[in-house]
Amino acid sequence: RPDPSTAGSVPPDASARVTPTPSPKSEITSQIAVACLGAGVVTSLAVAQGQDPFTALGITLFSAVAAVLVGQVL
Repeated sequence: RPDPSTAGSVPPDASARVTPTPSPKSEITSQIAVACLGAGVVTSLAVAQGQDPFTALGITLFSAVAAVLVGQVL
């Protein structure tokens, strides 16, 4: 016999599980990695055309940090 106190209630959905959110530290780390990869493609092309590798590395790091800062503000 069904329990009248649970009449009309919806059983819990097994597919609606709570997924853990990444920590802010790992989120910023992944943002920096993606930004470095994007900037690294452009600067590697510049190195192939004769730019100093250390200058290109500095540009890559600066643009990655700038991209992450802008992403955090927006």
